[in-house]
Amino acid sequence: MSPDDANAGYRRLFDRDGLTFGAGFPLTGTNRSTPAPGREIDLAKHAEAVGFDGLWARDVPTYWPKFGDAGQTFDTWPWLSHVAAHTDDIALGTSSVVLTLRHPLHVAKSAATVDQLSDGRLVLGVASGDRDPEYPAYDVDHEERGQLFRESVEAMRTVWREEFPELEGQWGALEGDLDVVPKPTTGTIPLLPTGYARQSQEWIADHGDGWLFYHLPERTLQNYLADWREAAGEKPFAIAIRVELADDPTAAPEPLHLGFHAGIEWFQDYFRRLEEYGLDHAIVGIQNDDKEAALSTFADEVIDTL
Repeated sequence: MSPDDANAGYRRLFDRDGLTFGAGFPLTGTNRSTPAPGREIDLAKHAEAVGFDGLWARDVPTYWPKFGDAGQTFDTWPWLSHVAAHTDDIALGTSSVVLTLRHPLHVAKSAATVDQLSDGRLVLGVASGDRDPEYPAYDVDHEERGQLFRESVEAMRTVWREEFPELEGQWGALEGDLDVVPKPTTGTIPLLPTGYARQSQEWIADHGDGWLFYHLPERTLQNYLADWREAAGEKPFAIAIRVELADDPTAAPEPLHLGFHAGIEWFQDYFRRLEEYGLDHAIVGIQNDDKEAALSTFADEVIDTL
């Protein structure tokens, strides 16, 4: 997919040179219980106002305390519809829809609905899942994840692009007498496989519109980006990273799980390096208690300086 034929969300994230930034829900940091919707929306509007290019909602079907969190708690589709109604131009992303636990026709219809209601701002991160107890809960064979993921991608692409298609998979069959509506704003919705999703890099490069990955050490990220460019050309590469701003702007980095605690000066240099490596988008999970102030500081001192 090129930005010329992509929807508005994909263009907002990737239709220019350099690194763009998104913010990940829950923006309040409340990920084990239900966050306050009003506060989440206030922070979403603030992130858009200060210069973030994307807002990303995770898909966590069930809460498994051992894993540590329930995402933003609210179901992905009504939540993103709610966010769409309270924002203007910022891209809306999923990070990521667990295709193996969802019927692809339901995902296709829900995603196209949000895409239409948001004037084409939806970008779909898609995944095979990583919480073991969810598979028996949904009566899904854990060993079939790879095949189920591929079939879901094929099914969604087909019903978005074709009317009354014929298609068959483990999910069921379409025999040409049913259609799935609405259709997306641009004929399809961009898909970014997350991690490896039980696929090869070559499959992801061929079938994805980009690649969404987790936080990686710098040298590892450089190697991944080099391999990705060889396999996928200019298709974008994005990561998710946790950021906690130190009170001291000159503070050296300390590792967090999937991120860093550091001064803003270090983050300026860090993200400048990632941009030079060729990273296209970073989903930032702010860990500070004062979220609004931290979003503003990050936007002023990192986004604007890049």
